[in-house]
Amino acid sequence: MTAIVLDGVSVARKTEQQLSDRVKSIRSKKGRPPILATILVGSDPASRTYVKMKQNACKRIGMQSVAIELPGTTTTEQLREKISALNSDILCHGILLQHPVPQQINERLCFDAISLQKDVDGVTCLGFGKMSMGQNTFGSATPRGIMRLLDAYNIDLAGMHAVVVGRSPILGKPMSMMMLNEDATVTMCHSKTKNLPEIIKSSDLIVGALGQPEYIKASWVPDGAVVIDAGFHPDGCGDIELGPLYDRVAAITPVPGGVGPMTINTLILQSVIAAERVM
Repeated sequence: MTAIVLDGVSVARKTEQQLSDRVKSIRSKKGRPPILATILVGSDPASRTYVKMKQNACKRIGMQSVAIELPGTTTTEQLREKISALNSDILCHGILLQHPVPQQINERLCFDAISLQKDVDGVTCLGFGKMSMGQNTFGSATPRGIMRLLDAYNIDLAGMHAVVVGRSPILGKPMSMMMLNEDATVTMCHSKTKNLPEIIKSSDLIVGALGQPEYIKASWVPDGAVVIDAGFHPDGCGDIELGPLYDRVAAITPVPGGVGPMTINTLILQSVIAAERVM
């Protein structure tokens, strides 16, 4: 068996072509393009790189991005004030607060300060609740991107046993709820789960979202499974030992080039949707 490679780069590129036309339509009707505000607190090099990638994606489809950079000494209240000002700015359609923020900031309070209508990264508790209940709202960008990637390759989740390894509030938890909403039977696991290899061996689909390099071993993954690796580490590997799996699973996301491009693409897509909703 040769695995279908779930190519996030090609899916994102195709979507960008479509989004460019939608941005042109918004510009023709409103006289200005959609605007995504990106907030970077501190000088973490990786965070700066991620923000730049998102700004470049905006540029490619004709959107405008407004870069807000705050010092590493910023307080929770100062950051919330900045978010509040963006919530009130009718020219701003989406708000991205780059994760992580410095330790002295209460990240959850700041995420939840973002208006639901501008929560294009899907990080608020309110947005998570509405998504879990099947209401029309923006979802967390990475799991929503994974769902879009599965849909692009016509992978039907109904009846599948999906094992999600990781319980992050912006990845593992929303991923589990999105798959449950598509009629998968979901088992959520984490680093404290007992008998993790045995649970994974019973799965039809695995999502690695634990944040530890190659934590999930290839020997745990059953033949014919769908393998989604949402991790990315400095040495270029993900959360799953992918190498031995390409010739025995049904479908697999490469690292890099699988989930990552879909995360950024989903953020941009949801920003365009946010702008269309206020036209």
